[in-house]
Amino acid sequence: MTERHRIDHWLKFVCLFKHRTEATEACKGGHVKINGQRVKPSTPVREGDVIEFLHGTHFRRVVVAGTPETNTSKEVARTMYIDETPKQEVQIAAVVVRERGSGRPTKKERRDIDRIRR
Repeated sequence: MTERHRIDHWLKFVCLFKHRTEATEACKGGHVKINGQRVKPSTPVREGDVIEFLHGTHFRRVVVAGTPETNTSKEVARTMYIDETPKQEVQIAAVVVRERGSGRPTKKERRDIDRIRR
């Protein structure tokens, strides 16, 4: 274990983010917290820290159990944290039904369609 491990590196190494740049942007955007405090990408991570972050639309809460030196397999990476994410209700997507051949959607219909796709 190194004495200092950056949060963006750690999030990437334990496979919580696919790319380090995604983790860095999440930190810069204020979506990552360590022990309840918003952090910069260079903030050090230690064992026992509670990390909360928003990845897309999903909230995650994990406790650091270890810090890998480099990229590891996903099986090993999953042992580096304890997942304490609370259960989230699954949103059922509504379906916008339009009659075939009714022409182009109006601006309001396009907004509704975009809102559902997100």
